[in-house]
Amino acid sequence: MFEYHALSEAIAEVLRARRAGLAHAPERLAVPVPGGVLLCMPAADAGIAVVKTITVHPGNRERPVIQGEVTVIESATGRRLGVLDGPTTTARRTAAVSLLAARRLATDVSGPLLVIGAGVQAKAHAAAFWQGLGVRHIVMAGRNRARVEAAAAALAAEGIAVRTVVEAAAVVQATRQAALIVTATTSCEPVLDDVVRGDVFVSAVGSFTPEAAELPASLVARAALFVDDLAAAKVEAGDYLRAGVDWGTVTGLEDVLDGPPPRPSGRPVVFKTVGHALFDLAAARQAFAGSAAV
Repeated sequence: MFEYHALSEAIAEVLRARRAGLAHAPERLAVPVPGGVLLCMPAADAGIAVVKTITVHPGNRERPVIQGEVTVIESATGRRLGVLDGPTTTARRTAAVSLLAARRLATDVSGPLLVIGAGVQAKAHAAAFWQGLGVRHIVMAGRNRARVEAAAAALAAEGIAVRTVVEAAAVVQATRQAALIVTATTSCEPVLDDVVRGDVFVSAVGSFTPEAAELPASLVARAALFVDDLAAAKVEAGDYLRAGVDWGTVTGLEDVLDGPPPRPSGRPVVFKTVGHALFDLAAARQAFAGSAAV
């Protein structure tokens, strides 16, 4: 199984490097294309540089929703070290970011874990929490029974046991019981009912535009709020933008990496990730360790 815990540590190190002024990444460039968006995301440190170019087409059925690649470059010389598959890199690094946030922010990391969605991100998050937190009670929910069962079968082939639910009442029951929740869908409207436990940790990873929100505004309003990157979230985190959050109450992940875990008592914790090129840089550092001065 892929080493999600190691990648989560690599992401923490890259965030610390940015805080020290040693790693850099501008806001990503988003260009509308028919049926989707083209994203370009560069980042660099003293060892390597990356440029991820991907397209996201939520309506795709015969082709993957995310397609593209990550070009990895030696910073000092411009030498091309190689190319990483864009969808695989995106899925793994996003799951590793959620894992890092859960390790720092979740009150109860033992589970149960509810994953809403049945795509690449959903499977990656189930694997990451299974490996990195030791969660053994995982429920996967979705509207399409065939897709959910296919995702569960793929995870079972890796030794990860997942229970599937599709009926609305069963999903609500799983939501009430879950200590950890991941929403990983392409929905523009909330997919999670606000019936969660008071100590729940929620990672919302599916939406990345200001118009889309997987979480209900009522949950966002009463939760302690965290993001993967504050500047990007202010532009792209529809879950927070549609809820009208006070950004002064939102904390970036790089500000909670060290010291005692800042776990709020008696309040849900919501972690919103919209993605950032620094996380691709961390994945490339892990993949090309030894190939450059990283």
